[in-house]
Amino acid sequence: MIHVENLTKYYGEFCAVKGINFSVDRGEIVGLLGPNGAGKTTTLRMLTGYLLPTDGTISVKGYTMPDDIVAIKGMIGYLPESAPLYNEMLVYDYLDYVAGIKGIERDRRQSHFEKLVATCGLQGIMHLQIGELSKGLKQRVGLAHAMMNDPEILILDEPTSGLDPNQITDIRGIITEIGTEKTVILSTHILSEVEATCDRIIIINEGNIVADKPTAALKQSVSGDRRDTIITVRNAGYDDVEAAVKDIDGITALERLNAPDGDISLRVASTGEMDIRPALYGRIKSHDWILMEFYQEQKTLETIFRELTKEM
Repeated sequence: MIHVENLTKYYGEFCAVKGINFSVDRGEIVGLLGPNGAGKTTTLRMLTGYLLPTDGTISVKGYTMPDDIVAIKGMIGYLPESAPLYNEMLVYDYLDYVAGIKGIERDRRQSHFEKLVATCGLQGIMHLQIGELSKGLKQRVGLAHAMMNDPEILILDEPTSGLDPNQITDIRGIITEIGTEKTVILSTHILSEVEATCDRIIIINEGNIVADKPTAALKQSVSGDRRDTIITVRNAGYDDVEAAVKDIDGITALERLNAPDGDISLRVASTGEMDIRPALYGRIKSHDWILMEFYQEQKTLETIFRELTKEM
């Protein structure tokens, strides 16, 4: 449905997006992740036609940017990080105004609004002034704006930024429901949100795509056969513990971690089929150390994100 090839954007001499390539199929919910300044917002703005690329092509259902930009914009609903709302207007009046801009005939608006109210959770606030609403409710109004023309594609830039946990959960539920009917691309810093709502994850770092896979496949491809075991001991020094365990077969790296005063903590990386934990426990047990913590770390989206976006 969406195909991006060699997409590049320069701001002066600074290259914010560096020749990226990806496609999005109809009905997918795709999460765009990356640290601040990675190029996420610039990419989304190019997809919506708000910014034109310096180089590369964007095609949507066979239409290309910028030649068919009006047709493409007609298929896309866009919610920027700060929803473009008029605080002095009532919610109903604002949505009626947006409907007029979108060319929705007046005799169709009431039934259209009823659907938006149900989908975006606007019950009981249509008569309120937008400026009186909480940020979470404003985001819902902005989402209704983005969905006003019933677009096939919804692009959301940080849709839960600044919301409290309850509001995040509410917006996440709305996005999941919308994703049953539409193609959704969203950017966020909240990794649990992506894991809970997205079919696929694209991670962008310094303008380059460093990962593009379904969540489960992403975890497997990054971790491979590496296993990390966390140990925390008391009455020991880092050098002593490292010397005691470093020659265990399968250990590939030792990383010192922060630990409470009086304790030392290590991440022990290993590869291969053999489980190093019995040998590791035996080495610790043979010394006069108190074992405070001992577990095999599970790969999470957070640890994968750190690995893929850490500074080299």
